[in-house]
Amino acid sequence: MLEVSSYSAGYQGNDVVHDVSFHVDVGEAVMIIGSNGAGKTTLFRSICGLQPKTSGEVLFQEEDIAGMPAQRIVRRGLGFVPAERHLFPRMTVQEHLSLGAYPKRPDPETMSIVLDLFPRLAERQRQHAGTMSGGEQQMLAVGRALMSRPRLLVLDEPTTGLAPKLAREAYEALGVLRNQGLTVLVAEQQVPLAMAFSDRGYVLENGLIRLEGTSAELAENPDVRRAYLGVT
Repeated sequence: MLEVSSYSAGYQGNDVVHDVSFHVDVGEAVMIIGSNGAGKTTLFRSICGLQPKTSGEVLFQEEDIAGMPAQRIVRRGLGFVPAERHLFPRMTVQEHLSLGAYPKRPDPETMSIVLDLFPRLAERQRQHAGTMSGGEQQMLAVGRALMSRPRLLVLDEPTTGLAPKLAREAYEALGVLRNQGLTVLVAEQQVPLAMAFSDRGYVLENGLIRLEGTSAELAENPDVRRAYLGVT
């Protein structure tokens, strides 16, 4: 579904991501793990059309979307949930979900699916986003992305700022989406949660892919265990 080849991107002429290549197949959950500053956010923002590339190719469903405006990428079926969430504090839950469907009208069936997935949002449809907890805001950010009915959901560190219990709940909800056939690409620092959720993964260090393999293989790798799992 997604194939990234020899991809580089950065800021003001300085690349943060260097010659990165990876792929995501239909129905898979793939993780990209790495420490702060590894380049995960830059990579995802650039792939999703929010930041220019320096070089390389991004094929989404066999179409090159590298350099395409973000709104056109969304309409092709790629949904993005940024780590910062980018919610509007004075807009309600219902307004955010309706915005996620733009430029189409909100689809009642999709709205029902999102509210069933996140019952707390169903209870608080008239609440302003700025008055919600961090966990509730994360649910809303994911729900907004789902309103566009993506074929691939890209999440940049979905557990940022969440307590451990809420982080686990977030991945439980993502597991439901996976079981419904959604393809997922996630960048994460909460590596145990990402490993339990994902089929495969890549380790990004200093803007370069250093390791790749199944989640089980990475979990047994001594370097990964020491750096990201806290075990030897």
